[in-house]
Amino acid sequence: QVQLVESGGGLVQAGDSLRLSCAASGRALSSFYMGWFRQAPGEEREFVAAISWGGGGTFYSDSVEGRFTISRDNAKSALYLQMNGLKPDDTAVYYCAADFSPRNARRASEYDYWGQGTQVTVSS
Repeated sequence: QVQLVESGGGLVQAGDSLRLSCAASGRALSSFYMGWFRQAPGEEREFVAAISWGGGGTFYSDSVEGRFTISRDNAKSALYLQMNGLKPDDTAVYYCAADFSPRNARRASEYDYWGQGTQVTVSS
């Protein structure tokens, strides 16, 4: 098992940057494929980015490609999401998620472990 705690959210203006962190405890982070998802009020949870066990493979949703960067530091048991060029449409609660081997890393249902989320609000 792994416990996940997100941090770094806040209220920013359009065009600003934020860096989200996800601290993991329990089993070694290197055992898990990791993802970031987000959920806006009244919307379904949406895939944002994912990263492979060692960090060599990353991919993103079309809506954040080129603006967001996912990374991990297994030695520090940490996952990150660097968000640049934020837009009001990025406003949501952001969640980190972990799974040993998701069949489809873009699907929230494939992840067994979730953090509690951190709110990101982008004003225009």
